[in-house]
Amino acid sequence: MNAATLPRLARSLLPAISLAIILGAIFWLQPRAASYLGLNLMLSLAVPIAFATVAQMCVITVNDLDLSIGTFVGFVACVAATMLKGGLIALPLVAGLYPEADPATLPFWLTTPLVGWLVLALGIGVYALLGALIHARDLPSIVVTLGMSFVWLGLSVLVLPTPGGKAPDWIRTVMTLKPPYVPLPIIAAVLIALAAHLLLMRTSYGAILRGAGGNPKAIERAGWSLLKVKIAMFALAGLFGTLAGLSLVGLTTSGDANIALRYTLLSIAGVILGGGEFVGGRISPVGAVIGAMTLTLAGSFLSFMRISPDWQIGAQGAILIIVLALRAVIDRLEKRT
Repeated sequence: MNAATLPRLARSLLPAISLAIILGAIFWLQPRAASYLGLNLMLSLAVPIAFATVAQMCVITVNDLDLSIGTFVGFVACVAATMLKGGLIALPLVAGLYPEADPATLPFWLTTPLVGWLVLALGIGVYALLGALIHARDLPSIVVTLGMSFVWLGLSVLVLPTPGGKAPDWIRTVMTLKPPYVPLPIIAAVLIALAAHLLLMRTSYGAILRGAGGNPKAIERAGWSLLKVKIAMFALAGLFGTLAGLSLVGLTTSGDANIALRYTLLSIAGVILGGGEFVGGRISPVGAVIGAMTLTLAGSFLSFMRISPDWQIGAQGAILIIVLALRAVIDRLEKRT
């Protein structure tokens, strides 16, 4: 191995090294955490955070930023906890109109969970339209998605004014599976990373999607539509955000409009911690998932250190700054070689 490849290798291994350090510190503070049950408990929320991080990564790939992913995940959770359970009749508004109605006598479209699936599909479609709007009108994605965050939050409150509802049984069953030997969150994280890696890093169209962020003019000269690329990436973000909301409600068993507000910052931090950059289409799907797991474990590490929850968000930010500082040092060494 020559000196030129060493900094590049260190950069690619930095997310995994960060995860290993966090795990080592946790096991040192609490040896009983190094067990099936301990890992399952610490990493349970890593699945929805990983989905949200991959969703954010799709947007960052095309040099945009999504400030609405947290409220969108909350919206999906509210829909799943109500409309996937019993159609529109589960909504407080409709339930108020039919307080004593027999479900057997109500119209089919009011009681079928299919309505909930249509609403979720519509949410993904809205994400695709956002990509088209941002590209066609050359609007700053930060402003557009910030505005959409209030829209998703308002819709969540309309669907579920107060925390409640109930997760569909099948979602709860999937999220509480206990496979032998390896906890479900680790298996799920591997599958999420593998799926995103194959899609964006190992397919010809994935190269085009990443190229649209790295060199959009070259992609356009090659005959590919940047509008379609933006639509595809934002639609993928909506899809992964939907999966994040479904997995989250499967863990919490109920919905809440504010349940995932922190996911916006966590998803951005996960992408950056995993080796992604805000410009140039430089991403790492595997690194993003590792970054999401690192941030999830950081909360457990800080709890074991008896750090107040009020300080934990700041401590997670400090971890991110340290990793970014190490990456800056590696980048400088790479330029020198």
